[in-house]
Amino acid sequence: MRMSVVDVGSHTVRLAVADTDAGAPLPVHTAKRRLRLAQLVEPDESIGPDALERLAGAVGDARQEALDRGSGEPAAFATAIVREAPNRADVLEGVLQRTGVRLRVLPGEMEAALTFLAARRWMGWRPGPLVVLDIGGGSLEVAFGRGRLPDFALSLPLGASRLTRDHLGEQDPPDPLAVKALRRLIRHELRDVAARIRWEAPQTAVATSRTFTQLARLCGAPPGRQGPFVHRELHRKDLRRAMQRLAELPAKERAQLPGISAPRAEQALAGALVGHTAMKLMGVRRLTICPWAVREGILLRHIEEGEAWWDALAWPHEREPGRSPRVGSAMCAAM
Repeated sequence: MRMSVVDVGSHTVRLAVADTDAGAPLPVHTAKRRLRLAQLVEPDESIGPDALERLAGAVGDARQEALDRGSGEPAAFATAIVREAPNRADVLEGVLQRTGVRLRVLPGEMEAALTFLAARRWMGWRPGPLVVLDIGGGSLEVAFGRGRLPDFALSLPLGASRLTRDHLGEQDPPDPLAVKALRRLIRHELRDVAARIRWEAPQTAVATSRTFTQLARLCGAPPGRQGPFVHRELHRKDLRRAMQRLAELPAKERAQLPGISAPRAEQALAGALVGHTAMKLMGVRRLTICPWAVREGILLRHIEEGEAWWDALAWPHEREPGRSPRVGSAMCAAM
């Protein structure tokens, strides 16, 4: 059976097509379309008409590409950039009318739980109790668990694009005082969850997302061209040095560094600040980079439970816009 997922993020619309007959999502085709939605949103974080047209065009193209590759209708979802837009109901309805795609908006905690499922499947049982970190454009997802699903999962407003826009966007490179203030804010947001992680004492710490992958490459991990099965790690001491270097450089020069792509160069410093602060507060000295994340988590749920679980999710119009409440084990139990 061939299945597909469309993922609308802050920078790109990504398509993953996979064969699932073997009980695991084996990739047969991936594609991405640069959208840079984070740069197109209005000052109040709403998505305007021009941005909606570009979003719908990218989603429609991804849907057609999935169908052309032999998949059925893709499971399409949007992350924090759409989830927290004040006009998200209009945006979702606009995408549906233009493309026929019913774009889901998952609560951040469900994204974290799906990412944990993917990391657990990739890593297996040997790593023991697991903490998983995922830095997106609009949010940071954290999950911890000892089994297939996390014991708790939550989402924090610490995405790299969001923090860059709100706290580091006025100067390039940013004012050292702004960097210091941002780090203080990150510590405040992470204080409670970090205390919980330290108490749980995970045996293994895992990171997913393009932000962590690029930071790991900057700190010496093997390049992506060597494939997903090459072991990659990110050490806290190396990230500290990289963070200090990123803070000294303008975005144009960051893009010349190993692993840092031009579209993400501006937000690389904010991502490094979040990653290093989280590792330090949680007592984590190294992160294992996992190539599977929320897209693979969705595919795994489809494999294990069929499409009914996806169809049963509430249509996003039925939920209030804004950041989802932080919930832990109750969200995971619902999965």
